[in-house]
Amino acid sequence: MKIKLLLSSVFIRKITLCTFLLASALSSFSQDQKPIKFTLLLNKTAQQIHNIGGSGCWYTEEIGKQWPLAEKQHIAELLFSRGFEKDGRPKGIGLSAWRFNIGGGTAEQGDSSGIADPSRRVECFLSPDGTYDWSKQQGYTWMLRQAKNYGVKDLIAFVNSPPVQFNKNGRGYKSQKDGSTNLRPDKYDAYANFLTEVIKHYDKEGLRFNYISPINEPQWDWLKQSNQEGSPWTNEEMYQTIKSLNISLQKQKLSTKILTTEAGQLDFLYADKGRTSRQIDSFWNPKSPLYIGGFSNSTKFVEGHGYFTENGDSTLINTRRSLRDTLKKYNGLEYWQSEYSMLGNGYKDKIEGKPSEMDHALFLAKVINHDFTVGDASAWHFWNAYEPGNPLNPRYFLIALNPQRASKPENKYTITKNLWTLGHYSLFIRPGMVRIETQRSDSLNDMEVAQQVMVSAFKDPNGKSLVINVINYTSETKKTDFVLKGLLKGQALKLKKHYITSEKQDDNIRPYPIGDTALPPRSISTFIFSAL
Repeated sequence: MKIKLLLSSVFIRKITLCTFLLASALSSFSQDQKPIKFTLLLNKTAQQIHNIGGSGCWYTEEIGKQWPLAEKQHIAELLFSRGFEKDGRPKGIGLSAWRFNIGGGTAEQGDSSGIADPSRRVECFLSPDGTYDWSKQQGYTWMLRQAKNYGVKDLIAFVNSPPVQFNKNGRGYKSQKDGSTNLRPDKYDAYANFLTEVIKHYDKEGLRFNYISPINEPQWDWLKQSNQEGSPWTNEEMYQTIKSLNISLQKQKLSTKILTTEAGQLDFLYADKGRTSRQIDSFWNPKSPLYIGGFSNSTKFVEGHGYFTENGDSTLINTRRSLRDTLKKYNGLEYWQSEYSMLGNGYKDKIEGKPSEMDHALFLAKVINHDFTVGDASAWHFWNAYEPGNPLNPRYFLIALNPQRASKPENKYTITKNLWTLGHYSLFIRPGMVRIETQRSDSLNDMEVAQQVMVSAFKDPNGKSLVINVINYTSETKKTDFVLKGLLKGQALKLKKHYITSEKQDDNIRPYPIGDTALPPRSISTFIFSAL
């Protein structure tokens, strides 16, 4: 017995020694790891950023109208604040755009609306008798005002369905699958005038909409099963709507600009995918009968939604590359990614088992990075800011609303890693900043980079600050060096701040030692260089 015990003890010591030696070897390997040198080309610029934002559809009415003041104020602070706590942590993510849903009137229809979830029914300012009731959508308006008070740059109004009384079936969705709009042929002008009246009202309230998007995801059928307001549109029907709205805005001398396409997938913008496709060529080719480039209130911002175009690195990269290359054929057009959440299965990205909260956050950062660095997006918006769901599975939201919040009011919501992930971009990359090109020493190709370390960099137009976001997609610490190239004579920038978000519970845009440019495993880092 003693001999057996002695042998076991020796065996254990040997295993312990082997484990120690292996750990030491790995540690030594990590210490000897050659840093990735990123060269920031300050004089080689790409797109200028207009805004980074989010949408507050459906559940904003409940939050703004029914929640206690302290709790709804905290939600607003999380989304819009640019302030910092005494320990250097941010109070919020400083969104620079907020999207406001103008409802179609399904809330007034109640259960007869056919939309099963009452939260997804939205009030309409226009009553069936033709009068306006501005007491509607109080919750939405409360949050809109918070956005304004926090200094959010761009307030954007968007519509899922025209008012139900203007629609062919009197519903906020389609009854039949025919690809045509639900808007009655004789109501284009009435719909345009309705949107103009809403814009005028909010102008008077000091809540000016910089942009109006009258059509959403025209490629989908939007039948009852969608369980929300919506309508399909052909390109021809879209053109007629934009034309009518432009005339209405002109008559009222309103400067609000019209955002166009809101394509349900990015490839609808450039590829021939049946009805309501090849939208860039349809609307911005001067030779097209649907050309909108000459309209006074139109923009050169092509809006598309990133859904279902990120399942696999090849699709993620090639879709955005094709979009970028198509836009370059038309003078001055810019890509706005105006809606994204993880509707498809791309977020599983080679993960074995169930993706964790940090897996979701890293994939979100990966999509944002590629929209900026491959697609040249000049705006990026998340959908939806908050929805009911499991905070450990945050595919669809930044803030998880407790599905049982009515019966358990002490726990109404949970902040997820997605919020802070978007914050690495929205809080630090401010409107007017310009993306600069980068070079890297490891010579990885685009497909390899998408599984390793990703980088994007943005500079202040005055050259006084530089923001670098780096995603370490791997499970090991990575070393980095930064080289600034193209500094003007006498100009000097020094690393002043470093923030990280990692899978550690407390790492949520946490201040990190300035002298440490290492990237923790599975993390997102923001490095801020400022003028001396």
